[in-house]
Amino acid sequence: MLAKRIIPCLDVKDGRVVKGVNFENLRDAGDPVELAALYDREGADELVFLDISASVEGRQTMVEVVRQTAGEIAIPFTVGGGISSVEDMTRILRAGADKIGINTAAVTNPQLIADGARRFGSQCIVVAVDAKYNEAWGEWEVYTHGGRKASGIRALEWVKQAEKLGAGEILLTSMDADGTKDGFDLPLTAAVADAVRIPVIASGGAGTKDDFVDVFTKGKADAGLAATIFHYKEISIPELKQDLKQKGVEIR
Repeated sequence: MLAKRIIPCLDVKDGRVVKGVNFENLRDAGDPVELAALYDREGADELVFLDISASVEGRQTMVEVVRQTAGEIAIPFTVGGGISSVEDMTRILRAGADKIGINTAAVTNPQLIADGARRFGSQCIVVAVDAKYNEAWGEWEVYTHGGRKASGIRALEWVKQAEKLGAGEILLTSMDADGTKDGFDLPLTAAVADAVRIPVIASGGAGTKDDFVDVFTKGKADAGLAATIFHYKEISIPELKQDLKQKGVEIR
């Protein structure tokens, strides 16, 4: 079994890290470059940097902040937000990112996944999926534009298609669990992990160390991503890793 990964997420808006609940009511959580450097020192396995307003406002990810952040860290670094072409990907990778996260652009133009994978390799392409339970369907629906637009696409079908097109990983955010700290969405995570063979990064809902144990065992996730608990120092990465090790979860 591959070792599980712990990944802090930096949601960046107007050059600052922010965090909300269910994608709303954002509050400031600090400077992205400083936080990235701190998480690298603390032993995070990777970082995810999301320019959360880029797709809505139709502008590109803040290349300068990416460049500064990349200069401070030695761990792999995924950047997403407003990336809608292979040229955008090239710009971000040149600024220092190791992987590219695409969400809205992948849904509106699935060929972008294939084009990015062909150009940079599948290991470079992370397809981010924001999913919310649709009562009428009895399963999860994909949302785009920072969780603002329902796509009419079933999440399980979409992740299979993304894998087929060349995605190297799925970054799965449960909109129902996001920021609630009530635990990861285990049914959603397990369903997606069963649907694909590529790694699944679970996001949304982490509140306790046991939530990570659950998402790795019951949820079958390959990585656990969180923001609130790390940014506001409710749980430190070293103590989380120590706890997981004691509970028999293999981590890096």
